[in-house]
Amino acid sequence: MDHQLFLRSIQETQTPYGSAAMWWMGQMGLWVKMGSTVLSIDYFASDTPGRLVPPPVPAEEVTGVDIFLGTHDHLDHIDHEAWKIWARRCPEADFVFPLRHAAAIAQDGISLARQHGMDEGLTCRLGGVTIRAIAAAHEFLEEAPYPALQYIIEGNGVRLYHAGDTLRYEGMLGKLLALGPFDAALLPINGRDGKRYRRNCIGNMTFQEAADLAGALSPGLTLPGHWDMFADNPGDPEAFADYLDAKYSGLPCLIPKHVTPIFVQGHGESA
Repeated sequence: MDHQLFLRSIQETQTPYGSAAMWWMGQMGLWVKMGSTVLSIDYFASDTPGRLVPPPVPAEEVTGVDIFLGTHDHLDHIDHEAWKIWARRCPEADFVFPLRHAAAIAQDGISLARQHGMDEGLTCRLGGVTIRAIAAAHEFLEEAPYPALQYIIEGNGVRLYHAGDTLRYEGMLGKLLALGPFDAALLPINGRDGKRYRRNCIGNMTFQEAADLAGALSPGLTLPGHWDMFADNPGDPEAFADYLDAKYSGLPCLIPKHVTPIFVQGHGESA
């Protein structure tokens, strides 16, 4: 694909108040435009061995992003080699990450003024966008400051939920309901099993658990993520969509395609 054409299309995309545009970048990678602010969440841009999908935009070509967010310190979520490049190529951009990883982020060459360490209960306001966090259980719920987070992102009259990598844990639904409703949600569906756990590949919600979470939250649109990148850690988006339709008929769901724009309308209650 023409990387520069794609980047230019993002800049030219119009998102009037009450709307947002999203582009799925593979795995849990999501680019979002809210008004004039462009966010990159969990974008895995390094062309490492074993990945099934090449980076839609190579790290060294990324421009025009205002806020980079990472949910936890795994390569396919906080890509340190890419963050080092973006620290130089996007000199005005801010970086949002779990507070526990501040020392690792500092080594990426990001100035202190551009670092925004997050934890559950903290709020970050950047470029007209408000970011809140709750803990993620990947695969276990650790003590605060939490190493893995889920983000609720509000801006331009739209509220989005990015689950990062997590299982559902006691109390999580209540936290989310208190921060919703959501106009769109990206949920991991690759699950977990003993075979993966034995090789230290910790897991996420199964597609059934993710569908039940979507059913409880009733977002305006649900996207399945974390299913396309690695042959030894797959997910089944068709099974997710079918189960969601069977159990929560009428709840909007879209199996995303790489770098294809998705337009979201706000519910009118976002801050």
